[in-house]
Amino acid sequence: MLSRLPKVPDEHKPGRPLVPNGLGIVYVLVSAIYLFILHGFQSWVLQDWERPSALTLASCILFGGFMGLLDDWADIRWRYKAFLPLIAALPLIVIREGETRMSTYFFGKIDFGLIYYFIIIPAIVTITTNTVNQLGGLNGLETICPSIILTGLLIVSIKHGRSESILLYAPLIISWILAYYNFRGKIFVGNTGSFALGTTLAAYAIIANIEQTLAISIIPYILNSTLVLTNIIFLKRRARLTMDGLLLRADHRRSLVTLIAYYNPTTERKLVMLISLLFIIMTSIAAIISTI
Repeated sequence: MLSRLPKVPDEHKPGRPLVPNGLGIVYVLVSAIYLFILHGFQSWVLQDWERPSALTLASCILFGGFMGLLDDWADIRWRYKAFLPLIAALPLIVIREGETRMSTYFFGKIDFGLIYYFIIIPAIVTITTNTVNQLGGLNGLETICPSIILTGLLIVSIKHGRSESILLYAPLIISWILAYYNFRGKIFVGNTGSFALGTTLAAYAIIANIEQTLAISIIPYILNSTLVLTNIIFLKRRARLTMDGLLLRADHRRSLVTLIAYYNPTTERKLVMLISLLFIIMTSIAAIISTI
């Protein structure tokens, strides 16, 4: 099966071997099937028609996956691709998921009313999905980092006694399986995977009302996107890594990856593990703050 998939070169391996791409579709299909089955069980057996959260999350993942697949096919320019996640936010807005009353840490809880649905939800989905999609290029980054945050969101949900935690069981398992093979350089998930994973993070945080936990967890993503966009928009410069044997180096600081490689040239795996550790730290902080 893998031999029939489109392949792309692994840019940071000697000889640039070809690796099957687009395996993010596996995450999309498995997650959607699980969530549709879960919705069927909740509605038919438990007779719970009030909050179709499983159906909402499945719709968001399908939209996100399709947007990523479209980008894999057409290689859409960033000026247009940046707005694609707005489509994935539609199920959340239409079904009115989440609570309009949010904790702001500094000003207590504020009821945002319709602003929550028409501004805050689209902003959360768009920012999260795009920042997840922008941190990539190394084996494992597209899958390990969002999987770490998904794990943190699940733990926080369980601690808070949220019934929505069941929504993440299958998506989390499949994301870690893909992360294992992605880290080993056996597969790439492509934009299909990164878009779907980013959408999952945003949509689930909204459904489970843990947006603040998500906001802290994605700080490394925000840092990376800030560096990348500042250099592209204002300085017209892109981030690049150079290979020195098995070491990755950078002579500039235009992204989170090149920032670390600039000060600490290292192998691809160690670089991915360093960035993953940063996500573990921030997600842990987010989980701790959520219990205060």
